[in-house]
Amino acid sequence: MPETVARTRHGSSIGQPLTRREGPLKVTGQARFAADNLPPGTLHAALCTARIARGRVTGLDLAAAENHPGVVAVMTPDNAPALAKHPDDKDGPFVFRLDLLQDWSVRYANQPVAVVLAETLEAAFEGARLLAPRYAAEEPRIGLDAEAPFTPPGVGVGQPPDESHGDVEAGLAAADKRVEAVYETAAQYHNAMEPHAALAQWEGDRLLLHTPSQGLTAAVGRLAGLFGIPPKNIRIESPYLGGGFGSKGLISGPQVLACMAARLTGRPVKLVARREDMYGPMGHRAETRQTLRLGTDAAGKLTALDHLTLTASSRFDDFFEPAGGVSHTLYATPNLAVRHRGVRVDTGTPLFMRAPGEASGSAALESALDEMAFACGMDPLEFRLANYAETEPLSGRPFSSKALRECYAQGAAAFGWADRPREPRQMRDADGFLVGWGMGTATFPALMFEAQARAELRADGSGTVEIGAQDMGQGAWTALAQIAADGLGIDLDRLTFNMGSSTLPSGGIAGGSAHTATAGGAIHAAAAAVIAELAGIATSDSASPLYGAGNAGVVAEGGRLVRRDDASRGETFGAILARAGRERVEGTGKASSDPAAQKSYAMHAHGAVFAEVKVDPDLGQIRVSRLVGAFAAGRIINPRLVRSQYYGGMIWGLSFALHEHAALDPRTGRFLNDNLGEYHVPVNADTPEMEAILVHEDDPHVNALGVKGVGEIGITGTAGAIANAVWHATGVRVRELPITLDRVLG
Repeated sequence: MPETVARTRHGSSIGQPLTRREGPLKVTGQARFAADNLPPGTLHAALCTARIARGRVTGLDLAAAENHPGVVAVMTPDNAPALAKHPDDKDGPFVFRLDLLQDWSVRYANQPVAVVLAETLEAAFEGARLLAPRYAAEEPRIGLDAEAPFTPPGVGVGQPPDESHGDVEAGLAAADKRVEAVYETAAQYHNAMEPHAALAQWEGDRLLLHTPSQGLTAAVGRLAGLFGIPPKNIRIESPYLGGGFGSKGLISGPQVLACMAARLTGRPVKLVARREDMYGPMGHRAETRQTLRLGTDAAGKLTALDHLTLTASSRFDDFFEPAGGVSHTLYATPNLAVRHRGVRVDTGTPLFMRAPGEASGSAALESALDEMAFACGMDPLEFRLANYAETEPLSGRPFSSKALRECYAQGAAAFGWADRPREPRQMRDADGFLVGWGMGTATFPALMFEAQARAELRADGSGTVEIGAQDMGQGAWTALAQIAADGLGIDLDRLTFNMGSSTLPSGGIAGGSAHTATAGGAIHAAAAAVIAELAGIATSDSASPLYGAGNAGVVAEGGRLVRRDDASRGETFGAILARAGRERVEGTGKASSDPAAQKSYAMHAHGAVFAEVKVDPDLGQIRVSRLVGAFAAGRIINPRLVRSQYYGGMIWGLSFALHEHAALDPRTGRFLNDNLGEYHVPVNADTPEMEAILVHEDDPHVNALGVKGVGEIGITGTAGAIANAVWHATGVRVRELPITLDRVLG
């Protein structure tokens, strides 16, 4: 790693727990989200969605809707603007099929079948209700038993469905102890605080779109293809997102429908998805049924691990939850098999949802590890340490860094794990509630995408950095600005930082826990280019105290360039530029993953989560009372923001374990709980005492900044830890998540 990266400069804001730069704008209502935009003449849009899961729309009461006061137009398959590209055409791994009123067929419940445009939101909603669609319904196919399973062409995005090494059957046959169990996880649907919203406005063949997006460049490309216009003609503004979690990584159907409606009417159109509209066209986490078979020798060492996942995708597209992937990376075993099978059902297509694959897979794997530990008569932490993987189990590659042992040690010490009794149902609190302690290992790959940025330093010691990055609540406005200020060697208050627009250099995708590495890497490179040019000017100027030092011999800090070997010798940016007769220096930078490093190393963040639950012995009611997580994720840019991400991940893990469950009526395929009243997510009263420990880790290989992602890892250890704690409290092993009181009571 270059010394300029490894060195922590005096005055650098990197590593400082700064508060969010955009915080005051958000709490005072000055931050403009997509739905806050309302140009003159805007029409309000409301979706009319299908109340069946399979069949056709045979009629709409168009007259009733069109004659309603305030309704301007109704967009249906009969009058929807023609598209240059059919929305079912796929030309890349990140292109998924959209329902854009191309015909009258219905592929899933809540699919948009018409859009009503009106002068007021109330008139639009009333017009949508008056359409009263009529259907020719067919019997829906719902659930993992809807049809015979098959081997999908791939899981996730292009990952092979089956991978293995060794001979699992031989390893199981030779085992001293064996465990086989089936675990089920429920379908989960996106419920970010901000639903998908779009304000679309055309000017000729130019489109202005205000919409939340985790990937501006990808969204522009998709829209350009659909409408047959150059990408340069599309401008997307997305400075703030009220949560994304994967659902805003790709453009969704309703967002495109707003653009089509604006083209149809010639007026700006604002479409904000209702909560029930989120269930269907926005992607979700598919249900899984996972069968795990484990074998150990007499010493408790794994002899085999077999992880078989059955999951579902829609009938018209392919996205199969890669739940078994987590078993590739965590525990050492000479015989390993990871297999995926799929079924097709009449739902919208599952897509990316926080820790796609790892969340579902770790919930099952960590439960199975606990069952195996108990069968071996070992403490769960002792068992995990006995099967600690020094190299990645499937590939055999060394880890670029791995501080998981330290995570185990620090988390266990903070939690008090040493006092845990081996047998279940041994602890009660003062009120008579059963108390249980459980743990789970957390992991998530350290990913990186491509991004570009541009930077500028001015003679007055101020600077500007621009990148088309996104902040969906994770703190990018602050963390990326810290990287920018550090790279330019200026104080944060001297920096102008611009992002959130497709007119800026591509910031990549804010997903896969890769945004800081990706966008931050581009920013770091752009700033380095600026400083290199400035250093070249100074070190070749005989009037400069830096003359002859060479570019590599100077460092930028506090608005000055100073010699690396003698910090007393230096001068301000302004002095350097004044002698050169220049007002500014500019530079651009790019970032992408290093193929050689990725080929040589396995790159992951790691952690350990410890959970305490309390269970009413009579009613089976479960409350999580404590969560302690210890995580190692490389270099930490802002510990305050990182802890916030860990807390959010652990809360979602709690939600996964005890709350979230999308219920569909198998007779109709309709949702029974497509609202926040009945689709349960944790609220303040459900959130326990939490602690997030930041374990130090240096990684010289993962990327130029040495950072790993933190957004998704928190969920991966938590759901399993809570499930294990429930077993420890009650002695009842519930293998269906979410764990509900009826399942605890049997």
